[in-house]
Amino acid sequence: MANAAITLSVILLAGCSAEKTITNLEPINKGDGYQASYRSKNEPTNFKILPVSEKIDHSKCRMQPPIPDSPPPLQDEERLSPGDLMDIVIGNDETLSGKYEVSVDGQLKVRGLAPVIAFNRSVTNVEQQITKALVSAKYYNIAPPVSVRLSDYGVARVFVSGAVFESGSVTLGGSAAAFNSDSTREQAIGAYTDVRRLSRAIQHAGGVRPDADLSRIVLVRGNSRKTIDLRAAIKGEIFTDDLLIAGDQIEVPSRGCFQSDLVRPSEISPVGVKVFMSNLTEPATSNANSAINKDTREMQYGTRFLQTIVSMNCVGGSKLTNASRSAVLFSRNPMTGKSVVIERNIEELLRNADRDEYDPYILPNDALACYDSTTTDVFKVAQGFGIVASSIILGRGL
Repeated sequence: MANAAITLSVILLAGCSAEKTITNLEPINKGDGYQASYRSKNEPTNFKILPVSEKIDHSKCRMQPPIPDSPPPLQDEERLSPGDLMDIVIGNDETLSGKYEVSVDGQLKVRGLAPVIAFNRSVTNVEQQITKALVSAKYYNIAPPVSVRLSDYGVARVFVSGAVFESGSVTLGGSAAAFNSDSTREQAIGAYTDVRRLSRAIQHAGGVRPDADLSRIVLVRGNSRKTIDLRAAIKGEIFTDDLLIAGDQIEVPSRGCFQSDLVRPSEISPVGVKVFMSNLTEPATSNANSAINKDTREMQYGTRFLQTIVSMNCVGGSKLTNASRSAVLFSRNPMTGKSVVIERNIEELLRNADRDEYDPYILPNDALACYDSTTTDVFKVAQGFGIVASSIILGRGL
């Protein structure tokens, strides 16, 4: 019994030893951090205006133009793209009339006629080209009535770069990609799609990052560049949501600062946040109780550090074993690519009235780990030595 007591005493002393301080924390007050909420509670600051974290973030923001007074127009301009399905009627000619698809090379190939350029052209322009081609081919001496109608949108591959979480190419489905078919609409003249839009492309690219400059979104199509203001989109207001065609390029510039008002669900925000989690002394059992799957968990965009660790079942329990519990956030600065580690004492964070100042937002692909208190760790180690008897833990016989 004496040997067991001595061993347990050594373990207790070891449990009280100080842990190594995390060193790869960005110097927030020097302007090198991503969101100021990463900073330590004891870190001094020169900002006296509250909230301090928001003040630090916005001090690095690049200027934006004023918000337009009038709402943007809602009209769409039909521009054709490879894969778009056309319904063409040429006079009473049943041979030439029919359904045509814009080819991969962007041309419309009507039977017996030279190919007509359709890519990035309006339906009216294509209609005029077909009329001229019919006369040039001497099918008609006088231009016949020609009707060209867009009956279905094809898929379009576009490219998104800049201040989004997953830059690269994205494929946007046409109206035929819908799960539920509507025979009445399929037979009607005309077409509509809500998936081949600017907002969908941005969301498919992971959504805008908190440092994005929504006032200067650039849409590049061929040799033309169009600047679009999407600040209204984050507020749920009317905004210009351009119809896209294959090959469009979308550039999302950065303001160089973290904007907390962008960290919310919207049509251009991430659909959700995939977070990698590990919690408590026995991860397999505890993760199952917390409904955490093997690797990751989906969280709503805008979730903070404290909310996430609550969902991990890291908060609460006995003060004896859980008061010293801490949680660690592993993140990456998307502007610099540098990793950062943030540790918080959970009980201290819970009891701070100004916790939002040090309670960072969770970003896509962040990882979190919950560490049990020193007392719990000691118990687990003691169990490994086989010396945990109720009489010893309670101090009886020591």
